[in-house]
Order: sequence, then structure tokens, then C-alpha cells
Amino acid sequence: MLTLLSFLLLAVEQEGGGSLIDVNPGVIFWTVVTFVLLLLILKKFAWKPILIALEQRETAIKESLERAEKANKDAQKVLSENQASLEKADEESKKIISQSRVYAEKLKEQILRESEAEAKKIIENASAEIERKKDAAFDELKTQISEIAIRAAEIILKENLNKEAQIKVLNNYIDQINKN
Repeated sequence: MLTLLSFLLLAVEQEGGGSLIDVNPGVIFWTVVTFVLLLLILKKFAWKPILIALEQRETAIKESLERAEKANKDAQKVLSENQASLEKADEESKKIISQSRVYAEKLKEQILRESEAEAKKIIENASAEIERKKDAAFDELKTQISEIAIRAAEIILKENLNKEAQIKVLNNYIDQINKN
């Protein structure tokens, strides 16, 4: 403002013609007065609304930045939680696979034991059945042999002994065979 006044004083001292470069103190005075009046009007009516608008814009920008920062932090938190959940799920799946392998191995061993026991039981049953059939066949063979021997002896003894003596000899012979 002080420079403007000094400029005006300098212009008043130099009065001259009407060229474009000449300084005209009247025009300068009214230009300054108009400028000052414009500043006062702007200060009274426009300056406060402009400042309020700037403050509101600054507040809105700050709030937007804070929300963006909060959203970024929330996103980072969710990302870390998701990463932790993914790691936990991966660990859980490895654990389940491991447990499944152990269970399958135990089941395999149990099935093998049961199969071996069943095979052993079948073999024992078959051996017992074979032994029974062998004993039955041996008994039948003894019966047939004794019948043949009795017939042969009967034929031979018919001529030499009576029936009671033959039965007694035959019973003694059968007793001896059964003891062996």
C-alpha cells in the first residue's frame, strides 16, 4: 500500500501530455480507490464464504483421507485375518490328511489280522473235517475188514467149531482190533 502511495505522489509531480506511458494521477487515484473499495466489498461479502468453502473442502478432504486410511487399515486387517485363516485351513487340511493316513493304515492292519484269523479258522475247520472223515473212513474200513474176516473165519470154522465158540473167538478178535 505504501508503494502505491509513493507511486501516486510521483505521478502527481509529473504532469504531462497524454501518451500511453505517461502517468495520470487522477486515473491512478480512482483506480486505487476502486481497488480498495472492491477489496472491502469482497472482504465483507465474498471473503468469508470463500474461506468457509475452503475450510469445508479442507475438512472434507481430511475426512476422506482419514476414511481412506481407515479403509486401508481395515483392508490390511482383513487381509491378515484371511491369510491367518488360510494358513489355519491349510494346517487343518494337513492334519486331516495325516489322520486319514493313520486311520487307513490301522484299518489295513485290522483287515489283515482279521483275514489271517479267518484263514487260520478255515484251515483248522478243514483239518478237523479231514480228521473226522479220516476217522470215519478208518472205522468203516475196520468194519468192512472185520466183516470180511468174520465171513472167512465163519466159512473156515463152520467145519470145525460150533456157533457159540465162533462168536466167542470173533468177539475176542474184535476187542483186540479195537485196542490197537
